Amino acid sequence: MNKKLIGIILIVVGVSLAFWGYDVYDSAASKLGRAISGDTPIEAWLGMVGGAVCIVLGVLKVK
Repeated sequence: MNKKLIGIILIVVGVSLAFWGYDVYDSAASKLGRAISGDTPIEAWLGMVGGAVCIVLGVLKVK
């Protein structure tokens, strides 16, 4: 039961991180920065990739 609880927590945290990363990616400041320099903020990448990793680890723990 303990592994499943940790898995569910990882999934929730992963979804939250992924949404936060996308929110940073889609912000007005980020759009302006991408238009000028073409660079995506590192916070957006960390949120989306970190969220995906947490989701995968959570799913593996729940199984």
